[in-house]
Amino acid sequence: MTVRETNRWHGVSAVALLAAAVGVFVGSPVTLLVGVVGVTFAAYARTATPPTTDLELTRTVSDATPEPGDEIRVEVAVENAGSATVPDLRIVDGVPEALEVTSGSPRLGTALRPGKRAAFAYSVEAVRSEHAFEPAQVLARDFSGAVEREFELADETAITCTPRLAATAEAVPLREQTIRYTGRVATREGGTGVEFHATREYRPGDPLSRIDWNRKARTGELTTVEFREEQTATVVLLVDARAKAYLARDDDDDPGAVEHAVRAAGDAFSALLDNGDRVGIAAFGPEEAWLSPGTGTYHRAEARELLSHADAFACEPPTGMFYSTLRMRWLLRRLPTDAQVVFFSPLCDRFAPEVARRLDAGGHAVTVISPDPTGDATPGQRLARSERIRRLQSLRAGGLRVVDWDTEELLGVTLARANRRWLR
Repeated sequence: MTVRETNRWHGVSAVALLAAAVGVFVGSPVTLLVGVVGVTFAAYARTATPPTTDLELTRTVSDATPEPGDEIRVEVAVENAGSATVPDLRIVDGVPEALEVTSGSPRLGTALRPGKRAAFAYSVEAVRSEHAFEPAQVLARDFSGAVEREFELADETAITCTPRLAATAEAVPLREQTIRYTGRVATREGGTGVEFHATREYRPGDPLSRIDWNRKARTGELTTVEFREEQTATVVLLVDARAKAYLARDDDDDPGAVEHAVRAAGDAFSALLDNGDRVGIAAFGPEEAWLSPGTGTYHRAEARELLSHADAFACEPPTGMFYSTLRMRWLLRRLPTDAQVVFFSPLCDRFAPEVARRLDAGGHAVTVISPDPTGDATPGQRLARSERIRRLQSLRAGGLRVVDWDTEELLGVTLARANRRWLR
């Protein structure tokens, strides 16, 4: 709590005395009266006392567990529980930094008599994570405005926004790095499956359903048909959560590259899990976040909680120190030897492509999905865009799969187009 003088009446005494003296000297009653009134007000201001702080604040939200993008109405009421009037009361509510006010205003200016209440309301747009409201900042002044008291009014209020993991991207691109369980990733090996691979001589014990009876009827040879074997994959979804990845287009509606990456990781996780693959999640940033590859309903719930509330995926850029070499070692130690990596990064600095190359050199098939945060309105933005394009081309030239994702387009559409290009 802070009490201070506003200096609103600073210098008024001297001016008032001067006016009174001039009024006496020239014999002007009006000038003399102005001087007397000024001296009176100045004297009153010097005797002013700080206003009461006996106020109570109540805050309510229309939905404490919204979905991302939902509009939440916040209503704030302030009651004067004291016995004195607050003639000048100004309030600014403690809106969480990550929440954007979409309508109304979180500010109020009013006078408040004893026992009376004043209320205001505004709306915010929900984004993932847990958001706690800060105490409201209050400024109260006395009748003269010469003294003000600044303090806080708290009412514990929080919004928990946990997005549902829904597979909007059905064709997540995977490489031929699989485990020995039947799945959906086509390999170069023959076995059970649905796509024809080759024929070979019949061996005792081969299933009768796989014998090529047409060839037997034509040539008399007994052969067995092999199909392209489909196996499940172990996949780790790696999100670039370094401070340098927190980039956004010059657009108020763009949540930024990291937010796009986290949402895309959630979509990919759900799609891969639905297809029977073993999926894990990791963050590449100052804060640790790791979910080992797995399957099942409980695993899905763990992923939802991690992507929604882990500090590593916060809506604001991290402020802690980031040691790239240590984090790279940490990641390589945890990655299963048969895991492939889907790396979500805007690729807007030199080190991001290096992460993909090191993972590829470590024996992990890497696919890069890169949300594009660049613009073209200024020469600087056009330069940043061209540098990013060069990084994408360099990774492709090194044999890595790269998806350049324009975030104004649905991720599923972009991935489907990329898959068609790779399967040609």
